Amino acid sequence: MMKHILSLGFIASVLSGCFAPSSVNAATKDYQPYNELTAEEERVILNKGTEPPHSGKFNKHDEDGVYTCKRCDATLFPSDAKFDSGTGWPSFDDAIPGAVAEKADGFRTEIVCANCDGHLGHVFRGEGLTKKSTRHCVNSVSLDFVPKENYETAIFAGGCFWGVEHFLAREEGVLETSVGYIGGHKENPTYQEVCSKTTGHAEAVEVKYDASKTSFEKLARLFFETHDPTQVNRQGPDIGSQYRSGVFYTNDEQKEITEKLIAELEAKGLKVATEVTKATTFWDAEGYHQDYYLMKGSTPYCHSYVKRF
Repeated sequence: MMKHILSLGFIASVLSGCFAPSSVNAATKDYQPYNELTAEEERVILNKGTEPPHSGKFNKHDEDGVYTCKRCDATLFPSDAKFDSGTGWPSFDDAIPGAVAEKADGFRTEIVCANCDGHLGHVFRGEGLTKKSTRHCVNSVSLDFVPKENYETAIFAGGCFWGVEHFLAREEGVLETSVGYIGGHKENPTYQEVCSKTTGHAEAVEVKYDASKTSFEKLARLFFETHDPTQVNRQGPDIGSQYRSGVFYTNDEQKEITEKLIAELEAKGLKVATEVTKATTFWDAEGYHQDYYLMKGSTPYCHSYVKRF
């Protein structure tokens, strides 16, 4: 996870006029129990052990996808960063931004999952084995793998993106969430620009998930049950077009599922205002917005669960 400077977040929010005093975000795996580990996995992940060289299942593994944390499922390494170092352990010359933390460990630098602090291995630099001259030496037992065909993306907008992320990030099968901006006409907008209502963007959440563990329909149902889809250009006390309700579909199947769910809600008497729009460029928001409620340690002020299906 990225480290965020909350004081700057509060300042920017106040200046932009988009701040709500009790707003917070409790996103991601900290609200889920961690995965159950075997005795060997506990020895390595919790007690900083090392598996024997050439013994791990991912040492010679070569498949498109992403490597995730065995303890908490956080996304750690892309497959295109993996290389054969000849050392006997899975090696990566890069990691997902913010996913891996480093700690001084005597003569070496330990690497851990930034989300759950689980031990991964060590990082070495200056060896010249790749152009990046970096080797994240990782224990296979610290990792899991999601093949490319199971790695999918969904984008939802439903008011303040802090609250939308709060619920979606904790769902089983979700690998990664990012808050940001979509649906506008300006490239790489800032929070202040979006809040000025001049760029046309909506505050949104990009969700990357393992399709073998969850589905777009399940996530979309949760989305419709954790914000009020009948409100137009607002969510609770937050008012403005940037707070509109919308699903930005990445394929025709997502569009069809969203329209089906909207029809179900309308059959129940709801006047749904959710826009169904083809996804355009998603621009990541500033760092202090990411996992905001998790970092602040509280819960949303304008999002709550209401069973609608």
